[in-house]
This record gives sequence, structure tokens and C-alpha cells, in this order.
Amino acid sequence: MAEAERIIGTPENPDAGQAEAEAEQERPAAEPAPAPAGGSAEREAGTDADDSGTAPPRGKRRIAVLFAVAAFAYALDLSTKLLVVAKLEGNPAIDVIGDWLRFDAIRNPGAAFGIGQAFTIIFTVIAAAVIVVIARLARKLYSLPWALALGLLLGGALGNLTDRIFRSPGFLEGAVVDFIAPKHFAVFNLADSAIVCGGILIVLLSFRGLDPDGTVHKD
Repeated sequence: MAEAERIIGTPENPDAGQAEAEAEQERPAAEPAPAPAGGSAEREAGTDADDSGTAPPRGKRRIAVLFAVAAFAYALDLSTKLLVVAKLEGNPAIDVIGDWLRFDAIRNPGAAFGIGQAFTIIFTVIAAAVIVVIARLARKLYSLPWALALGLLLGGALGNLTDRIFRSPGFLEGAVVDFIAPKHFAVFNLADSAIVCGGILIVLLSFRGLDPDGTVHKD
């Protein structure tokens, strides 16, 4: 009864119901309650780390790739050097592709491709510093191409650093074993090749705007 009177009015004031109905229509609709912080929007967006600050599984897989590539490059370099020292050092060079490519064992106290032979200790320190920098970058590594590049760089640096530490003439001054001798080119080893390939890949990734954490910078 009260609802009917509100709509059609009363005999004494027949326009009251209509005025009240129009006023009710003009009232603004109630605003929805704000979503609580950390709600569905945040769950849909996702984060790269959980509440404990640990790296997600995606990052761990990239770190595994880095160290797997580094271990393979290091093992391949070390095994070939051991074979060269045992079988080739002190013997005549072996022709692989005529005189265009030969295996000829030499000891190199300098950097890659025989550069800077008077600065053996400096190159040893540089190789150690490169290893430390790569280890620090590995903590925020999410990019697979960067993992491959840094793995090659790390494996090559470890390979030549092992020679610097353990080979004659002494600790930190050891001469690196080189044996790959192309015609009209410096003699090098597989560690040098890994370092150069890793460096070229890093330059290409930098030109493409890809960071080690997977971020892509577009012009």
C-alpha cells in the first residue's frame, strides 16, 4: 500500500508520488567498491619473482644453460690441449687441409692469437675478472641467447686461465697451448674460438637491444 501511494500519490497531493519517483531516478548509481590491493589484476599480470625474492624457474633454466655450455666448451678445450701436448708437441705439424690448415703445437704466453706476449699476468687477471663478471650476471639471466654467449665466454676464459695457472713457466705466468694454425693467420685454440664466438654473439644481441634479463629495447 505504501509503495502504491509513493508511485501514484495521495488524494490530498496527487503529484507527490510522481515527484518522488523522478527524484529517485536522478540519484547517481552507487559506485562499486574498489578492488582490494593485490587482487585479480596483479594475479593476471604476474611477477618475475615470488614474495621471497627468489628467481622464477625460467631464470634457473637459463643459468643451467650457461653453465652447461661453459662446461662443454671447457671440457672440449682441455681435452684437446691434453691430446696435443701428449701426441703433437715436439713433433712435426700435421696437415689437415693441405697447407691451408695445420695442427702445430706451440706455447703462447700472450693473449688470444699471440697478442701481448709480455703481459701474461695482466691477461691472467683479466680472464679471472671476466669469470667473476659472468658469475654475477648469471643471477639475473633470463635470455637464452645471452646464456649461450656467456657460456662460451666463460668456458673459453676458464680454459685459458687453467693454462695460466698450471702450465710452465709458473703460477699465473703459464703459456697457453695453441695448435690450430690456418695459413697466414695466428695460431689459436678452442678456448680462443669460444671467446671470439661468445663475444660476437654478445655484440649482435646488444645491437638487437636484447638484455641478459630478457628485456628488449626497441628504437
